[in-house]
Amino acid sequence: MKRRKFIKTTSAAVTLPVLVNGMGIQAMAKSSLFAAVNDESDRVLVLIQLNGGNDGLNMVVPMDQYDKLANARSNILLPESSLLKVDDLVSFHPAMTGLKNLYDDGHLSVIHSVGYPNQNRSHFRSTDIWTSASEADEFVTTGWLGRFFELDNPTYPDGYPNDTNPDPFAITIGSLVSETCQGTVSNFSLAINDPFNLNPLAAGGDDEVPDTPYGDELTFLRQTIEQTNAYSEVIETAANMGNSMATYPDGNRLGEQLRNVALLISGGLKTKVYVVSLGGFDTHANQTVGNDPTTGTHAELLQTLSDAIHAFQTDLQLLGIEERVVGMTFSEFGRRIRSNASLGTDHGDAAPLIVFGNCINPGFIGTNPEIPDAPEVGDGVAMQHDFRDVYGSMLKDWFGVEEDTVRTLLYPDFQYMPVLNPCDDGTTPNDWPNTPGPYNPNKYSVIVDHGNYPNPFRERTQIEFELQKEGFVQLSVFNGMGQKIEDLVSQNLYSGRHRVRFNATQLPPGNYYYHLRANGEQRTKLMVKVR
Repeated sequence: MKRRKFIKTTSAAVTLPVLVNGMGIQAMAKSSLFAAVNDESDRVLVLIQLNGGNDGLNMVVPMDQYDKLANARSNILLPESSLLKVDDLVSFHPAMTGLKNLYDDGHLSVIHSVGYPNQNRSHFRSTDIWTSASEADEFVTTGWLGRFFELDNPTYPDGYPNDTNPDPFAITIGSLVSETCQGTVSNFSLAINDPFNLNPLAAGGDDEVPDTPYGDELTFLRQTIEQTNAYSEVIETAANMGNSMATYPDGNRLGEQLRNVALLISGGLKTKVYVVSLGGFDTHANQTVGNDPTTGTHAELLQTLSDAIHAFQTDLQLLGIEERVVGMTFSEFGRRIRSNASLGTDHGDAAPLIVFGNCINPGFIGTNPEIPDAPEVGDGVAMQHDFRDVYGSMLKDWFGVEEDTVRTLLYPDFQYMPVLNPCDDGTTPNDWPNTPGPYNPNKYSVIVDHGNYPNPFRERTQIEFELQKEGFVQLSVFNGMGQKIEDLVSQNLYSGRHRVRFNATQLPPGNYYYHLRANGEQRTKLMVKVR
């Protein structure tokens, strides 16, 4: 077992407030923070990190954009006859039979085009943004789940484990702890590879330490070793008491991680979050093989992902714990619309995010991404949904965090999304459909988007939309690389029809998108400026 790092800090640093998007957690009253979290829940969240940047257009294929994709990525585009058809609008990659089965059974949700404003295309920086839930231009040293755990455990790691919290808050399956769980002083997760073989760390003596910064560091190190050894015992006990009843595919490295998660949950471990990962998604070259786009690196990765999740969900059901667990994938970015000459794709912007389990709202959230007739070389998929809205909705519906607290933990503009339908409340939030199928953006909507006219346009265009009820509206314009160009509206608007002019006189010709947010809903539409 390894910890990613022993944070070097003085005792004064422990009292520093956690700042997220300019908001200090310690500025909130302690009692209100504690009241904002349901600490009695036995629910578990499993995060699957897809390292490298997943090509969402090759994973969830927008069939109404297929001809445009054929123009942009003909050397890697999957033959239409090979796809796993969901309906007339969407198909899955042919390697994803396991996920297709989960979808058909109502245990899978796909959120279209998840990303963030001002996309950063560096692996390292974008991963930091996704794990910390920060703004693109903000550097935050804590993880979004670390801040969540810190709400009810502000003194961690001092005094842990204890009678109230005998088990780890989070576990990362691997050699490095997940930055999603980084707290102010210490990471709330432990990293393990094999739960049956956790060798204790040497304690390092109990002699008196000096009253110096070195002494503070030595005390922290000893405390961490003692804590790790104590947690190791309960992890091994749970692994030995646990069970796995499903058949996982041989040689599936993600399946092996998820099988260990199932063992620990069924063995009685009260850990709330597990983080597993699958690498290799940085497919600049050889994403497909030769003249057969159904084969290659990405196909193998998607089959690994699909088979592992299907086996894990089957295991949970056989163990009778399927209503306690939901899972979610994330990747630092998607890939560009155009393929390259090396049978690959380069770093892009938004991509679909998958949520699975029994207690979800199955189907699709959002609409298919719009593909331009002539995408620029650098164009990526435009963002529809901010990933922090997905995170916050998970915290709210799965862990019982109040919405005001979610805004403090993540960002002030959080908009709730009914991604989950917790099994024990018997309701379908916000009247969203509870059967698989494409989400109709107008059937359940308080926004009716009438598009922009003219489109294409030369210098100016007018965006028109209708609000079914009054609410706060944000209307922004982005370029094809996910960078924000201008905020057109950021204010409360009355119900009814609205028209907003966009002046692009100073902008070069190209593909632009307007992003409309109001009353918890989002719309993203393509606008094309011509010469």
